[in-house]
Amino acid sequence: FGWMIRWRRLVRDYESRIDVSEAMILAAMGGNLLRRNAHP
Repeated sequence: FGWMIRWRRLVRDYESRIDVSEAMILAAMGGNLLRRNAHP
């Protein structure tokens, strides 16, 4: 889970709703995959 540190919003639990936190994690994972594919 070290890659989550890059996404400042995921470092702390700012969200009060779990579905918003889950969406932010999924968005970060998608960004991570895009970055990995763009810079092999």
